[in-house]
Amino acid sequence: MYRAVDQHGQVIDVLLATRRDAAAARRFFTRVLRTLKVIPSEVVTDAAPVYIAVLEELVPAAWHHVEQYANNPIEADHGRLKHRLRPMRGLQTDETAQVVIAGHAFVQNLRRGHYELGTEALPGLRIAAAFTELAKAI
Repeated sequence: MYRAVDQHGQVIDVLLATRRDAAAARRFFTRVLRTLKVIPSEVVTDAAPVYIAVLEELVPAAWHHVEQYANNPIEADHGRLKHRLRPMRGLQTDETAQVVIAGHAFVQNLRRGHYELGTEALPGLRIAAAFTELAKAI
């Protein structure tokens, strides 16, 4: 599972791939860069060797940060997802996993106040207020 999280903790994109190879990494980073519309100055990943070539190709000016504890915010962020999936005993297909993971990231972003939905509500009621606003918009 690939996750892009910005410096404020907002989940930008997630991608579930069956293999952790250069093609999957290139597809993920290309999609993230298209979403961001800016070029990052720093990219934090784990030390997988496949990232080096892909990041040199797509973002040559960015500092590829691979120190031991640098990716802790990303790992801690998907701990909540693992907590949710444990009672479900996993997901059956990659397609359903992609949808559930992306939906979970969206709800996490709502809860943290990264969107202008439900921002006037108390933090405990922010998700309910945001979905009420979304229902009115639809």
